[in-house]
Amino acid sequence: MKVVQTHMEFDEPQSETQGEAGANLLKKKTGGGRRSLKEKIKPELSIPPDEILFQKRYYSIGVVAKMFDEKVSMIRYWENEFSVLKPKKNTKGDRFFRPEDVKTLQLIYDLIRIRKFTIPAAKDFLKNPESAMEKFDIISSLEKIKTFLLQIKNNL
Repeated sequence: MKVVQTHMEFDEPQSETQGEAGANLLKKKTGGGRRSLKEKIKPELSIPPDEILFQKRYYSIGVVAKMFDEKVSMIRYWENEFSVLKPKKNTKGDRFFRPEDVKTLQLIYDLIRIRKFTIPAAKDFLKNPESAMEKFDIISSLEKIKTFLLQIKNNL
């Protein structure tokens, strides 16, 4: 058995700028996977006010996903996990959400993404949907008052 040694050349070490560029490529987000806690602390949802929301009878799942800045698959997952969420489906299987469903999704989003409930804890919280919606409405109105008062304080 004969062993052959070859001479291998190694490239010169990269300069710092090339190394930083390579490190930045590694940090680039691909868009998939779980969201970081640092990524969004208090997200701004694009849900219209109730007067505008209730003007339409149905919203497609794509529109609803954009309202919550979520992927369509996450909305479908929440639909399967939470029995209070029942969008209408046509014969093709497309989901259409009523404004009431969008409000329920807003509550689910608040429980899971904002208050960091687990899925079982959120299910437990939603066992009585009427009282859960009342609590959610009270908390959201108090948060609006708080932001208004903080704006006044900053303007003084």
